[in-house]
Amino acid sequence: MRAAPARSTRPVSPTTALLIGACLATGLIVPRPAAASESVRQFVQSQMPGGTGRVEVSLGSLNPRLQLAPCQRVEPYLLPGTRLWGRSAIGVRCVEGANWAVALPVTVTVWGKALVATQPLAAGALLDGSMIREQEVELTREAGTPVTDPAQLVGKALQRPLAAGQALRLEHLRVAQTVAAGDPVRVQLVGPGFSVMAEGQALSGAGEGQAVKVRTENGRILAGTLRGRTVEARL
Repeated sequence: MRAAPARSTRPVSPTTALLIGACLATGLIVPRPAAASESVRQFVQSQMPGGTGRVEVSLGSLNPRLQLAPCQRVEPYLLPGTRLWGRSAIGVRCVEGANWAVALPVTVTVWGKALVATQPLAAGALLDGSMIREQEVELTREAGTPVTDPAQLVGKALQRPLAAGQALRLEHLRVAQTVAAGDPVRVQLVGPGFSVMAEGQALSGAGEGQAVKVRTENGRILAGTLRGRTVEARL
């Protein structure tokens, strides 16, 4: 963390800078107790998208080597390219009594409803209602997008094992393979103004909605989209 060039004529010692950092994190840098920390917390809350969930903000301390002049009032601001999610930082500048700006470490913890595993689940498991439940979890604990709707699990299998109570993420899921190479499939040939059904054989494995190649009874190879056990091929 680097302070902006200060134009104050009264730099402070590293020990005092550490005290200022601690005061900023606890709100004692200004006459009103907790005013600085509360303003930072409120600012972080205001930057979170609607419907994010329950947000907790923990403030860190400034680098003790910073030479900061005493400040009567600070103002938080968003640092460019910063995502307020998990461990992050918020800009804080002095707007009364001095002229400096620093990056203050913050930890943003978000709690919300998500689907979690009710039991240990192995990689490749096909999920059903008995394996999941809705629960409030710490959304910022792991990277990825939490699964909040059971409909998102239809036709999906796990990419990796999950422990009981662990939240499901979209990144944990893959489309479950429902057709293997060599399996017989129905082929729906769709063209301008017509649709014809035929028999064929899958040339590769695929899951619902995925692309797959098939060989028809007359030996023609087509590419289409798997819908159930039917491959839809457009001519």
